[in-house]
Amino acid sequence: MNAAVLKYDPYNLIITGVGGQGNVLASRMVGDMLARKGFDITIGETFGASQRGGSVMSHLRISQKGVSSPQIPIGLAHMVVSLEPTEALRVLKNYGNKDIKVITNMRPVRSIGVISGEQKYPAPEKIMGWIKNFSKSAWFLDTTQAATELGNPIFGNVMLVGALAKTGELPIDRATFEIVVRSRMPENKVAVNLKAYDIGGDLILNGQS
Repeated sequence: MNAAVLKYDPYNLIITGVGGQGNVLASRMVGDMLARKGFDITIGETFGASQRGGSVMSHLRISQKGVSSPQIPIGLAHMVVSLEPTEALRVLKNYGNKDIKVITNMRPVRSIGVISGEQKYPAPEKIMGWIKNFSKSAWFLDTTQAATELGNPIFGNVMLVGALAKTGELPIDRATFEIVVRSRMPENKVAVNLKAYDIGGDLILNGQS
């Protein structure tokens, strides 16, 4: 029997990013960790027009009472974890509320429209201001830089899982993460993923604003 108590039931978590950043894997890892803790997990996913470069959003509904609808109702998300800052804003527009919390990687992924000059990407200061205005708490991290230093920017998704765990919002921990990683990846990938998880936890301590 699970002894942990959720702050809300169901707890509504959205993990978002753009195609190729690994947020679907991150959502599956978080869901697997919580399922191993005895929670019922429902995951719903939406994909943009392009699998690589388009918006990707995973809805996780975590409960002790049974399976929920796979889509979080408008305005009722509790936490957003975003691998790209403007994707966090996109989620807040539809699912935000006065109590929502946000963790976001601040490294932009510029769309074709921005690259071609047809659109303008907002300044980081503006993005941070908007996110703070529309959330109760926010953490701004550069997981892309930290992941690149570790050897591959894709590790940013695992860093955000570690960051989420460090907030204490959900009953997830390093020991369960290690079990999940060992079940999903070859042995030679385990140590670097654990390192990425630890780095994410360290980043969250300095990223709140």
